[in-house]
Amino acid sequence: MPFLEVLAENHVQPGDPARETLLRLRADRPITLHSVGMSLGGTDPLDRQHLARLRALAERLEPAAVSDHLAWSSLDGRQLHDLLPVPFLEEAVAHVADRVARAQDALGRRIALENVSGYARFAESELAEWEFLAAVAERADCEILLDVNNVFVSAANLGFAPESYVDALPARRIAQLHIAGHEKHGDALVDTHGAAVAEPVWALFERVLARVGPRPTVLERDRAIPPLALLLDEARKADAVLARCTRDAG
Repeated sequence: MPFLEVLAENHVQPGDPARETLLRLRADRPITLHSVGMSLGGTDPLDRQHLARLRALAERLEPAAVSDHLAWSSLDGRQLHDLLPVPFLEEAVAHVADRVARAQDALGRRIALENVSGYARFAESELAEWEFLAAVAERADCEILLDVNNVFVSAANLGFAPESYVDALPARRIAQLHIAGHEKHGDALVDTHGAAVAEPVWALFERVLARVGPRPTVLERDRAIPPLALLLDEARKADAVLARCTRDAG
């Protein structure tokens, strides 16, 4: 069934002008809430007011899922408006898992944790990113939102095989998928959400589905938005891959 993903922080303030529109959309189809502001990998205290606003929005919209990122986005009380990487340390597994668990308690529901695109790694890191993400999900008892494009971008930038990442994650934890486009800037790939999904990402998407089975999938595009017909063509391509995977699984 088609569903919509809503960027939560756009709609948590009192008097949100889109509230009635969201409620009408929710009456017609499922919605998921995607957050960018919990700063689950950070060291600032969790923002209890923000979590309370997220919970109120979730109680209004009754989303099928709530998600945020394996990243940090605030420091010393300042919101940096970016998704910054965490060091992949055993010590950090406990830190992030504790914050995820406390966020879930505040929200009254499990969340899905999304991998972000990588452009540099901490020299101190002890674990591969997929090992870190799996360990956090297990310890916090949360789900995983696997962004297939982010895996591909990180693999190209940091020098690992994207197949190693997607093959290692626990299938039972993967609740949702993202696919999107990226662009090349100099020697790096950048997750821009402003281009068509690349063929290698489609291939990686198929590999994930063959391993874990069909999962709700969001096609992300939030800049350089093309004519609707082109977006619908991409959406139909994703639907065809999902349908083929469903047939093969049956």
